[in-house]
Amino acid sequence: MALPGSLRRQPANRGLVSHCTHHHIVVFLLTFFSYSLLHASRKTFSNVKVSISNQWTPSCLNSTAPELQPYELWNSSHLFPKAEEATLFLGTLDTVFLFSYAVGLFVSGIVGDRLNLRWVLSFGMCSSALVVFFFGTLTEWLHFYNKWFYCCLWVVNGLLQSTGWPCVVAVMGNWFGKAGRGFVFGLWSACASVGNILGAFLASCVLKYGYEYAFLVTASVQFAGGVVVFFGLLTSPKEVGLPELGADEDVSVEEDANRPLMGNDDADDDDRNYSIQATDTDNQPKAIGFFQACCLPGVVLYSLAYACLKLVNYSFFFWLPFYLSNNFQWKEAEADQLSIWYDVGGIIGGTIQGLISDVLQKRAPVLAISLLFAVGSLFGYSRSPNSKPINAVIMAITGFFIGGPSNMISSAISADLGRQDLVKDSSEALATVTGIVDGTGSIGAAVGQYLVSLIQENLGWMWVFYFFILMTSSTILFISPLIVREISLLLHERRLRMLAE
Repeated sequence: MALPGSLRRQPANRGLVSHCTHHHIVVFLLTFFSYSLLHASRKTFSNVKVSISNQWTPSCLNSTAPELQPYELWNSSHLFPKAEEATLFLGTLDTVFLFSYAVGLFVSGIVGDRLNLRWVLSFGMCSSALVVFFFGTLTEWLHFYNKWFYCCLWVVNGLLQSTGWPCVVAVMGNWFGKAGRGFVFGLWSACASVGNILGAFLASCVLKYGYEYAFLVTASVQFAGGVVVFFGLLTSPKEVGLPELGADEDVSVEEDANRPLMGNDDADDDDRNYSIQATDTDNQPKAIGFFQACCLPGVVLYSLAYACLKLVNYSFFFWLPFYLSNNFQWKEAEADQLSIWYDVGGIIGGTIQGLISDVLQKRAPVLAISLLFAVGSLFGYSRSPNSKPINAVIMAITGFFIGGPSNMISSAISADLGRQDLVKDSSEALATVTGIVDGTGSIGAAVGQYLVSLIQENLGWMWVFYFFILMTSSTILFISPLIVREISLLLHERRLRMLAE
């Protein structure tokens, strides 16, 4: 008995390998490192929080502060009377950044579908680098300390950095089709974790000279990256005369490997994967509206789930070095270097889980299993002993089960949502959908950073981890309808295969 087309599995990487050119490799690397540099500048701020807190409080009231000279200048420029208030303000800055970042994502997704993605991405990178330089370096050189000025700069930085993710996901969606998307995007979405590692490395190397030099180095590298993107990034295969995705693929591969996971499994798939930045304006489809994108199947559920998951993931991103230094009294540079293991786990988790989802051709069940293990790993990490090797191992495991699903939702699943059957005649939806998913996630993360600082100050770090467990469980709850649906489809396919044998 012959199997239906939708049940015949093709090698996940068949279409990918047959169409890969040096242009694909260049696009992969440029988008990868452009977002890595954006994340590196964010990571710098989280890695120097202890130094900033010391700088903003009088040394006589801060037992962890080093002896700074001249004493008169040091005590005349402090912002807060004690370190606890400085820590709370640092949490407020994280919240301010993420709220503005979330608002910017909704706008940047719409803008990215209507303007040249290369211009938008390059502008965001260079402008954000200048703001980071003003925030962390210039203010310290001029000994200018002002809470409102810091808040305003961080609002602007959040808006500018929001141009990054929708643009790079849209460019990747233009160049890489459905074949092997889980694996390719899983590997590529490690850009955020690589950026965290790069930021931690750069900060730890120059922190001994002063935290302002950590900001200076990352801002300089990010600005240079923006210039390279402006002159080197190709946003669409059409720009070099290559055919659109799916234009010359084998029909059987289109029916299976290129079928959007978010589409109807019983419907015929003739998605040609139109280019977002098509050069032929006569044939270029109009961009989908914001509310139309919100009404696409799965967008709201994954957005709400990502709000809970990104809260946990970004809490580790913003607070992990501070937690290690504060809870175990480890040196700040050592805590920065140790925090890298969380990102290493996220890189491995996103790649492996993306590959598994390609094989199954379903995303939600893979996410559910990983998140269930994440609950256990969070509980275990909250009780990690004062041992760097043991802490690093549990941290990497936690990153595997939290960072992996986070990478999948923000990249591969966002691409699935923006390429489903309902928008195949209006493919200008990828950046908009990505902005909605990541923007909603950033709102959750923004609220979470302030809650983390409040919970830690009033209840302690153990209750912070209980809060993380609650949010991870809520992520599973939001995608439970999709989990049930996709597991039912898997069981149905299995029954049909058994009957066919």
